[in-house]
Parts: sequence; structure tokens; C-alpha cells
Amino acid sequence: MIRRIPRQLSILVLSLLLATRAFSADPQPSLHLPAIFSDNMVLQRNFATPIWGTASPNQSITLTIAGQTKQATAGADGKWMIKLDPTKEGGPYELTVSGPTSITYKNVLFGDVWICSGQSNMEFQLRSARDVQGAIDASTNPNIRLFTVKKNPAQSPANDVTGKWDESSAQSSTAFSAVGYFFGLELQKQLNVPIGLIHTSWGGTAIQLWQSKETIEADEDMKQVYPAWQAQQDRFEAAQKKYREDVAKAKEENKPIPAAPRGGPPMAPAVLYNGMIAPLVPYGITGAIWYQGESNASQAKLYRKQMPAMINQWRKEFGREFPFYMVQLANFMAKTEKPVDSDWAELRESQLQTAQTNPKTGMAVIIDIGEANDIHPKNKEDVGKRLALAALGQHYGKNIVYSGPMYASMKSEGNKIRLNFHDIGSGMVAKGGDKLIGFAIAGEDRKFVWADAQIDGNTIMVSSPEVANPVAVRYGWANNPDCNLYNKEGLPASPFRTDDWPKAPK
Repeated sequence: MIRRIPRQLSILVLSLLLATRAFSADPQPSLHLPAIFSDNMVLQRNFATPIWGTASPNQSITLTIAGQTKQATAGADGKWMIKLDPTKEGGPYELTVSGPTSITYKNVLFGDVWICSGQSNMEFQLRSARDVQGAIDASTNPNIRLFTVKKNPAQSPANDVTGKWDESSAQSSTAFSAVGYFFGLELQKQLNVPIGLIHTSWGGTAIQLWQSKETIEADEDMKQVYPAWQAQQDRFEAAQKKYREDVAKAKEENKPIPAAPRGGPPMAPAVLYNGMIAPLVPYGITGAIWYQGESNASQAKLYRKQMPAMINQWRKEFGREFPFYMVQLANFMAKTEKPVDSDWAELRESQLQTAQTNPKTGMAVIIDIGEANDIHPKNKEDVGKRLALAALGQHYGKNIVYSGPMYASMKSEGNKIRLNFHDIGSGMVAKGGDKLIGFAIAGEDRKFVWADAQIDGNTIMVSSPEVANPVAVRYGWANNPDCNLYNKEGLPASPFRTDDWPKAPK
């Protein structure tokens, strides 16, 4: 016989069950901070460093670190932000954020944080660089911290990245950006402060992928990257369609399946800014280093707009006019017997112009450490050190020579041209011998020939018996030039030209 449970008792049991479930469930969303905040992170010293995340709407948030206690209230959208009092270098500390739940980050330092971005030569890993086993073995350094942003193209600005902070060690450094590591290592040695390096790069990418959509669309010339990308997309889709048709036909005729087209769809402009830069904003940083340009070498004129526009946009997003140092393209490809026009030389000129005409911007010249047969030269140590020299001299105010000779002006003197330079250090020299090489000269006919060049005090006299009335000089103007002008401190001169003539028709 089955007894009926009284209705009142059933209601009571049901109420107890619902109450128990409600009590055991988390009534509020968990506290969340982006991945850029993790154990081992470096927070920017001497700066009102922002810490941000999400929680329940109107939730009170409390943050403690290094003797500071800060509070904020999450907005109606759950977002909150707290800015720390500027704090000098030091640590390690614990950072605790409390709200609906509590998160504690351990081994946190205050120091200088640098973004390391660009294409494959920035992505190039330490373990693949030249003569680095000793550097890797010695890379254990608790005052250098490394964060690599996982590759992530995004159609709109993302809220977060994937990655974590690690102390530098033989295990963590080996897969990190070689240029970034050597840059940070030199800074840490010279400054004796903690250095945090955020590596966010992708091989083979053009600069327009690292610009925001708004920046690109603000300029009529820069907007032309969109139809160029669409044409690439159309070609990709046409190739895929033809491949599918060829496969179907091969199957129908019982023939071998053809090889698939190589490569994936082209990435759209702005997608790497969206996925790999925007989510880092507004993390406190000192500045950025940049190694890119190979993928834009055929559009040097446009690059003169793109590079400054990207720098200014990043500075605006991070809320400060931070220093920005780039790597000029290395020497690459086959050498030429006679003076020639060169896409790579024009791109180097665009980089030089950006460095010389924008505030708090500089450049590392590496025209002497490239490889003719490899677009990825293995010597990354000198690249990182030259970037560090620029930062130490320009940003940190060290009394050092941080640049090789830079062309300043010219003056015609009969059948010769006198060139004036700045950044000559303690004097200019012809490295490896008494004779300067790499100079070409032309008259009004715009036909360049190799020139004789002699150092005359702080100037250089250039001439050729083939040019009676010279009007223009070029130096290192080739994809892979032979050139040897340095200062006595061992830093190479940047390639340059005194003219602005368009390329000769082929």
C-alpha cells in the first residue's frame, strides 16, 4: 500500500531543496582579470599603472600591493579599473584583488615594461639565433620577465589575450623573441631594474595588420590596403574553387588527386591590432620596439604614412607618448655590380624618415649584419643591443653614443659634393680599410656611378671623374650593399640618398 505524502509536507521538502541549491550556487559571477595579469608579472614603475577586470555590476573591488590599498566599484556592465600610485622599482610583491572572490598574484615586480612587435625577425626565437647556447645557459634572471602573446587575428578589438608571465630561465627564454630578449637583457644590465617584455608578433605580416581600422580609414592612401586585400582574397577563393573542381574531376576519372594550393586566406587589415595589441591596452608600459618592413618593401612611399600613423595610434591608445624604436631592414639578396634602384633601400629610407621626424622615436641600423641568402639573419644579439643603445641614450638619458653617422646635408663644391653628418661620435671611419665604399654619384642625367669618397674632418667629399657636375649622392643604396661608413664607436651609418628621384623605368 502506497501512502500519500501530505501536500504541505511536499511543499516544505521542495522549498528546502530549492533553498539548498540556491545556497550552494555562486550567486555572483567570479572576479576576472585579463591574462596580462599573472604571477611573475612586471608592473610599470613610476606610473599610475592601471589594473582592470570584470565582476558583478556594482560590486566593490579592493586591491592591495606594496603597502597600497585601493578600492573601486564595478560599473553596470561589470567593468572596473584601479590605478596604482606610482611606485619605484622593486619587489617581489603579492597583488591581491578582492570582490565576489579573491585573486592573489605572486612574485610581482615593479620595473620597466616594453612591447616587442613586428613580423618574423621579431618572432625569431632565441634558440635559433647565432652562438646563443651560452646566452641561454646564462638566461636565468629573476629580474627579466617574459610574456608571449598567442597569435590571434580578430575581426574586432578583443578583450583578452592568451599567455602568461615567466621568469627568464633556460627553459622560458629559448622560445622567446631573440631580439626582444637581448634588448631586455642589455637594459637590465645597464639600469639594474626589473624588465618586463611583452612579445606580440607574427611572421610575414604587413604593417596594416597592426594598425586599427579607424587609423587606416582616416587616410585615403592607407585605405587602399582594403581593395588590395580583397583582390588577394578573391584570388584565394578562386584557387580554392578550382582545386575543388579539379579534385572532383580527378575522382570521376579515377586519377591522382592534385596537390592543394599552398597557403591560407590572406589576413585582413587591422586583425592583429584587434587580437594582439588592443587587448593589452591600457597596461602600463615604458615603450615599444618594432622589427618589421620586409612585407611592405614594395610600398615604401605608403609606409611613410603607415609607420607614423601606427605609432601615434598606439601611443593614443596607451595614453602616453612612449618611446618607440624600430629596426631598419638588414642587407639581403644578391649583390649588384652597378648602382641600382632598390625597393629595400626605399623602405629603409621611409624607416629613417619616421625615426628622424617623430618625437621619442629612434632606429637601429643593421645594414652590416644581414645575410644574402636568408631573410632571417641569425645575429640577433647585435640587433637587440643596438635597440637598447637607442633606448639608453634617447629615453634613459645615458651619456653614450647610440647611433652611427646620419646624413644631414650636402653642398656642391665644383666637381665634388661635400656631405655633412650628425651622430658621428668621436669621428667617422672606413671600417676594414682606408677606403670608403658604397657611395654613388650622379649628374643631372640621373645616372649613378660608383664614387670616390674621402673623410674630411666631420664631412665626406664625394666625386667621380665620370661626373663633371654632380648633383646627387647615394650611400648603401641597394638591397644588399657593400658599405663601410661607421663612427669610431663601431656603429654603422644609415643608408641614404640626397635626391628624391623616382625609380628609373625598367
